[in-house]
Amino acid sequence: MKKSLISMLMVVMVFTIVISGCSKNDTANSPNAQPSDEAAAVAKPVDISVFAVQEAGIDIPTNKFTKLVEDKFSIKFDWQINPSDGAKEKRQISLASGDYPDAYLLTAYIDQFSQADELKYGQQGVLIPLNDLIDKYAPDIKAAFEKHPELKALNTAPDGNIYGLGAYTECFHCSYPNKMWINTEWLKKLNLEMPTTTEEFKNVLEAFKTKDPNGNGKADEVPLSGSTEDFGVRVIPFLMNGFVYDDDRNYLNLTADGKVVSAAITPEWKEGLTYIKSLFDGGLIDPGAFTQNADALKKIGENAGAEILGAGAGMHPAIFLNIDPGNLHSAHYNPVAPLTGPDGASFATHDSGGVSPGAKFVITNKASEDAQIALIKMVNYMFTPEGETNGASGMKGIDWTDPAAGDVALGDGVTPVVKTIPMKEGEAPRNAGWSGMAHFYMPKEYRDTWVQGTDIYASDGYERRLYNASLLYQGHEPKDLFPMWSIWIDPKVIDEASMLQTNLKNYIEQSELQFITGNKDLNKDWDAYVKGLKDLKLDRYLEILQTAYDASVK
Repeated sequence: MKKSLISMLMVVMVFTIVISGCSKNDTANSPNAQPSDEAAAVAKPVDISVFAVQEAGIDIPTNKFTKLVEDKFSIKFDWQINPSDGAKEKRQISLASGDYPDAYLLTAYIDQFSQADELKYGQQGVLIPLNDLIDKYAPDIKAAFEKHPELKALNTAPDGNIYGLGAYTECFHCSYPNKMWINTEWLKKLNLEMPTTTEEFKNVLEAFKTKDPNGNGKADEVPLSGSTEDFGVRVIPFLMNGFVYDDDRNYLNLTADGKVVSAAITPEWKEGLTYIKSLFDGGLIDPGAFTQNADALKKIGENAGAEILGAGAGMHPAIFLNIDPGNLHSAHYNPVAPLTGPDGASFATHDSGGVSPGAKFVITNKASEDAQIALIKMVNYMFTPEGETNGASGMKGIDWTDPAAGDVALGDGVTPVVKTIPMKEGEAPRNAGWSGMAHFYMPKEYRDTWVQGTDIYASDGYERRLYNASLLYQGHEPKDLFPMWSIWIDPKVIDEASMLQTNLKNYIEQSELQFITGNKDLNKDWDAYVKGLKDLKLDRYLEILQTAYDASVK
């Protein structure tokens, strides 16, 4: 089911996944720009072996984008094709055996080299540093690094080498994953205002439970539900953010003076759990929200009879609703801005929005000099608007075209640049792009240039619906935000940190559920809970992260 949520997310992304060119010449701001090194291709094609992960609907060897880059950069690929299932294991086996290719081209949301992998294989000499190749042959990558210093930092190991390149996909709506969607038709029917505080939200849920907003004469309403299956669908983070910042992953905060601390042992965390327990005790939270998968949540949102869901947690409503235009219920669910708690806290979980640490493209020591140059030029092309759009979204004239008069870009006041050509019903896969394998450089400013419909409840306006919702959350992240996604942990302690992270995360999440459902008492058992975290070496975990953070700041 995790894959189904990823698939939904990628469907959302396909509306606007594009690349912002950072070439120093003016033409780089158009997706029709040509790479400056196009004429440098050698006469005889270079043989290059590549380990690749093939997604559904794509045949890499016959793909139209494959043909384009082969011709443009005079490459003859020897593909080592791998399906999504088992790709990570096959990559690891190929490296361990020594029988590895010239390069790896991966998909970040399926598999990629971790930072620890990069350092391990880079320092062993298996992965070659890309620094000189980028300096000599990749002007668009260099320009992107200059425009976004955090991108260069993300790809630069502590020893100063760039052993691989990751995906820089600034998905605005993805960067605020823990949203809440409320049934505004029920608010209207019960003459209620959109809640703005934790107490008002509780009052609304009580009204949903007791005042029969669906009008069927039955007490069948589910005031609030969610799922445990993936990032962004849990109900706790949205509610906890009215008390203390909840990042929904590592439960870490950063103080103003740069100290890494745990949110999960603070008095505010205890206060937040007390509030959430009061909702649970009042029958306002569906017990299934703490156990069910996304399919079960969607059955509540798409109840066959009367509409029964009052509010649903999720990055986007397609997680619990059918958003097809024919579903009238879809327009009933609209975003709730971050709630303000009793002490004035009003946070929103924020992350990198698709910028994940690690590398999806690496070159190994088996690649010839000609292969190294051709590969870096090819990836540089995918740092231009044309190259990224053709690679990630499909070829111009097949999957996208120029905007027409009257078309409106996603970003407010932004000039539209690219317009998606929708698939027709029954149309065979176009096999014109690499999808996630080509996701390299997707800054927000270029994603904002894609055409989107102005009706946010129509299928061609869905990304605008999510964009507008995210504007309510923008700025509610802490001023001092711990950048878990961009720090490099010393490879000597990475295994220790990973084990500690897993143990602490599981303990925190199990305990918060026990406190909320009453299996643990917040007054009697709180001290024992805190001691349990200490026994699991919380202090050591924070020490490791503090060292990594301090190094990243320097």
